[in-house]
Amino acid sequence: MLTPLEFSLIKTHSQIGYNLLKDIEFPWDIATMVLQHHERLDGSGYPQGVAGDHILLEARILTVADVVEAMASHRPYRPSLGLEKALDEIKDKRGRFYDPDVVDACVQIFTENQFTFR
Repeated sequence: MLTPLEFSLIKTHSQIGYNLLKDIEFPWDIATMVLQHHERLDGSGYPQGVAGDHILLEARILTVADVVEAMASHRPYRPSLGLEKALDEIKDKRGRFYDPDVVDACVQIFTENQFTFR
């Protein structure tokens, strides 16, 4: 388990990523996508606590992808929780934390299209 201090350090990665990318020219707002990828529809995310349509669609996509990949993968501080639990997480919080259309597309990719992580 992470200590509160360790978790607070991990939470800085969204802002650090934004700071690294903000001055690079991309055809899309990549820096803001990175900054917002831990925001939640209900405003409970970080680092800015933005909500709903104030979160870029691309960031909402990254959010769901990040949650599924993180939960389904091993981390140094915990073993993999498995794909089933990851999909249960996004379905359970669909519409509250995660964009409903993004959740539906993600679930479809794993169930109907049988996508797997290698």
